[in-house]
Order: sequence, then C-alpha cells, then structure tokens
Amino acid sequence: MEIIKDYDVVVIGSGHAGSEAALATARTGINTVLLTMSLDSIAFLACNPSIGGTAKGHLVTEIDALGGEMGVNADKTTIQLRMLNLGKGPAVHSLRSQVDKIEYHTEMKKTLENQKNLYVRQAEAIKITEENGEVKGVLTSKGEFFACKKVIVATGVYLKSRIIIGDYAEEVGPNGFKGANHLTQSLIDLGLEIKRFKTGTPNRVHMDSIDTSKLEIQYGEDNIQTFSFLTKKQNKNKAVCYLTYTNENTHKIINDNIHLAPLYSGEIKGTGPRYCPSIEDKVKRFADKQRHQIFIEPEAMSTKEAYVQGLSTSMPVDIQKRILKSIVGFENVSIMRDAYAIEYDCINSLDLYPTLEYKNIKGLYFAGQVNGTSGYEEAAAQGLVAGINASLNLRGKEPLVLTRSDAYIGVLIDDLVTKGTNEPYRMMTSRAEYRLHLRQDNADLRLTQIGYSVGLATKARYNKLMQKIKKIEEAKLDLQKTISPINQKLIDLFLDKNEVPPKNGVTVDSIIKRSNITAFDVKEVLGMFEGFDSAVINQINIQTKYDGYIKRQLEQIESAKKQENMKLDEYFDYSLVKGLRIEAMQKLNKIKPLSLGQASRISGVSPADINVLIIYFKLKNR
Repeated sequence: MEIIKDYDVVVIGSGHAGSEAALATARTGINTVLLTMSLDSIAFLACNPSIGGTAKGHLVTEIDALGGEMGVNADKTTIQLRMLNLGKGPAVHSLRSQVDKIEYHTEMKKTLENQKNLYVRQAEAIKITEENGEVKGVLTSKGEFFACKKVIVATGVYLKSRIIIGDYAEEVGPNGFKGANHLTQSLIDLGLEIKRFKTGTPNRVHMDSIDTSKLEIQYGEDNIQTFSFLTKKQNKNKAVCYLTYTNENTHKIINDNIHLAPLYSGEIKGTGPRYCPSIEDKVKRFADKQRHQIFIEPEAMSTKEAYVQGLSTSMPVDIQKRILKSIVGFENVSIMRDAYAIEYDCINSLDLYPTLEYKNIKGLYFAGQVNGTSGYEEAAAQGLVAGINASLNLRGKEPLVLTRSDAYIGVLIDDLVTKGTNEPYRMMTSRAEYRLHLRQDNADLRLTQIGYSVGLATKARYNKLMQKIKKIEEAKLDLQKTISPINQKLIDLFLDKNEVPPKNGVTVDSIIKRSNITAFDVKEVLGMFEGFDSAVINQINIQTKYDGYIKRQLEQIESAKKQENMKLDEYFDYSLVKGLRIEAMQKLNKIKPLSLGQASRISGVSPADINVLIIYFKLKNR
C-alpha cells in the first residue's frame, strides 16, 4: 500500500457536489485531491440537460453569489435561457437554462484541471479510515492510501447503483458508468445508517425522427438575468425546445402493461421521488388526467440526441417504444438510449450537523445525492457548503451555517439535518417561508459578503457588489422626485397601462407602486434612472413595488432570530428535562439541535415541548 500524505482534503466523487466542494477547498488555499470513478463523469448531466428551474434557479444564483462555479459554467454553456413563473410574483421567478451537456462537462473538467491546489485523480475510493473519532484517510481499490485531515463524500447515485429496465437489471451507474460497490460497507462500519433510494431518466431520441411541425415550439428569452452575477452578457439562444402531450392511447398502453413495470412488480425496492414520478406512476396516481406534458430538449449542439422530459420510465424496451410512438409527432421516432430507473445507497441526513459534518467522526462531511437529495442544483449547493466548512475548520475559523432566512441553501440543509427525508428531496419555493426575501435577483446582495468573508468570493466580485449597492442607493434618490405638473407623457403612460392618471403631482415611487407600471416604464417614458443598468433598475422596481411586504417579512425574520439565536448544547441529554413528551425527548437526543429554532422544526417536537425547553434553560441559566 502506497501512502500519500500531501493532501489536507480528499473529495470522493466528481459530480456537481464533488466539483463544488473541491473548488471551494482549493480556492481557499487548501491542498485537495478529487477522486473520481471516471474523468469522463466529471459534472456529468446524467438526467436532464438543464440547470435551474423552479426554486433550483434560486440555488444556482446563491451558489454563484457565494463564489461557487455552477452558475458561471451554466452561463458559459447555455444554449437556451428562460425565466419561469413570470405570470407570478418575483419571489417565484426562476431561471432555467438549457445547457450543452457535452460542453458543460468539458468546461467544468477544464476548470478543475486548471485550479491551483487541486489534483484530479481517477480512482475508486473503497474505505474511509478513522482513529479516535477523527478521519485519517481514504484507501482506493488499487492500494493507494491518501492520508488527510478532512474527507468530503459526494458519491451521488453511484453507491451500489443498479440500473433497471423491465426485467433487466445491471449493477452500473448512470449512463453505464462503473458503480461504486465497496464504499457502502465502509460507511456502515463508521456507524452511518444506509437507505435505498431510486430515481430515473427518460429516453434519448434522434431529433430528426420527430415531426416537430406537429409540436408546440418553445423559444428562449433575451435580455433576462443570467445565473452568475459576474456574467457580462447573456449568451444568444442557440436552440429551441418543443412541447407535446401524452394521450388516451399512451395511457392505455401503460395501464395494459403495468404488470411489467418494475415499480409495480416489486423489482424496484428503493424509494422514488414523489415530485418527479415516472410516467407509469403519473398515469396511475393521476388517473383523471387525460394528458401529461412532454418537453423535447436538445442534449447538445454537436449531437442529434434529444431528451424527452416528462417521460421517465423503467418499462421494458418494447413497451417504451410503443409509449413513444403513441405520442403526436413521435410516430416514427428513433430511440437512441433507453429510459431506466436507478437504485442506489444513501445515508440518513439526520446523522449530519448543519455544517454537513458527520456527528460521530470529526472531519467527515457528506454532500449531494448521498444525503438523500435529488437534482444537480441541490447537490452543488451542499458540495459548496461542505467544502467551505472543511476549509474553515482547517483554517481555525468559525463554521458557516446558513439559516432559513439567509438562503434557499439554508432551507435545504436545515430540512435535511432537522427533518430528514424518506424520499429523494427536491427544493421547492413552497419550502421557503421567507421566499419574498430570498429572491434569485438579490442573491448577491444577501450572500456575496458572506462568500467574501469565508475567503471564496473574490475581491473583484466583492467590489462589483459594493458598486451595485452604491448604484441602488443613488437610484433611490430618483424615487422621491415629484412629477409636477402632470404632463401628457405621464398621462399616456397611465392610460396605456390601464391605470387611472393622477390629477396632481406624484412621486416616482408612487408611480412604480401602481400594479401595471414598472421602473423600466418610468425610465423609458420619463427619462428617470439614466445611467443605471437593468439589474439596478430591477432592484428598484421590486423593492419599491413590494416595499410593505418586504418590510413585514424582514420583521418576521428578526422575530424568528430570537429563537434561532438561542444556542443549545450539542451534547445535552434531553432526558434530564422533566415535562418533555417521550417522542420529543427521543427526537431531540437523536438530532441534537444546535439552536432552539432548529429544535422547533424537528418533526415530533411540539410548541409545548419548546416552551418546556425555554423554561428549563431559563431556570438553569439563573
């Protein structure tokens, strides 16, 4: 066995979590090695060729604001960009980018290879060693032992992965990559609880075999926000997507052959994602629905492969073909890759601190789908936080714990370590109670200062933030200006926007507060906000229009912080507290919350239990 001692951190896995974790440690001066089963699987988009979407777009902008790479890489490789939920308020506006799948992998691999303090190594990790409750290193299948101080496990869906198509099963990872069949036992030996989850992916079909004239075309949008606050110019939309639907015949084929579906035959043992079900699950669960949306998305500009979003299945290949050919426009479809389900091992996220460090072994962190989440964006967010915390600990600094009022990332991690998950966890806007404050357009205003303070966000990024804040303050001066007397331009603007024109002089902010008028309209018609870019004007528009709601939410956040700031001892024995219900005592001793706020969010801990804790600790402190 060759012992290698040159590295402070070993990151296991090079997917979206592993890539962010390795970059976070290396960029903060920590000597890091990234172990990957295959160099060809770095940042691989194993499922849909897109980044962002509802709530996920928020995560990407937050990753970027903190100094992460996903947003930068997505902007580099975008082939179509859209803003979802524009018919609703800004809290749920969500950026989604169709990216070039091949280029996304290539660009991230290039970034990792060129990063100082980072060594990328193709090798399979089979064992994590510890001594006296502290991590000591990682052993690979070929006998190399990387002695280190921190290990970040970001194995994605590769642990004992098993692909299932009908009655066919094979022990491989996504897209046929080699699975990791040895590390699970090491995790069990370290005391971790292992779960079995399942996800899936649809067919890839030849684009030229689809009659797109029968489908609804989906264009990209120009001049909208990009993921990275450093991106100076949005990429041109290079591709289009298409929309079609399943039909009565599609559903009949599925129902007639449901006994062949591994999900219903018992072949699949793992728990699947409730919010991203297979087409057979959708047809059975929503029997009253006459059709389901199907999106056709290009995988890359250099290939004819197209991703059939909404048609994830593990049905036998002959049934897959019949299902596809029943859809309008797919009558002569040519399948290039079969759809499949994939089962894999993951851990119980309740075994982790909010720093994503394992409670029983110092220096061992977990990030991504191994924690029971689904999605590239959720994985990257965890990888970033795990990497930052491993680095902070090595540098003797306080850990980074983002709260639910700081970021969607805070909501994601708090849910995982406080509530746990019994199915692949997906981020949704409804999970964030402060979503009006946690918008994607203000992620830099919320988080870049934090990213800079932990040493990850660059000086250039920080200076750009300071300049933006200064510009916003300057633009706010225009809001108090009074337009008097009322001129014809202003009257025409009000009439054009179906608003009642004012009779007396009005301030600019009162104009923007009208439902149908924006700060951009005011700029165009009245010549206000000259010299300010669209990001600044957008902030003025949202902050002015939703001023009362935002102030109310900030007051709620301040009130909640009183509970959140009441720290609890992570080693405290809750069986000492008289008056706690048995379930609450057991849950508190299992999770060991770090604050009263976290304790209040544990399933099984009631408001009455929280009151008992408050009284107990007040008396104890006296």
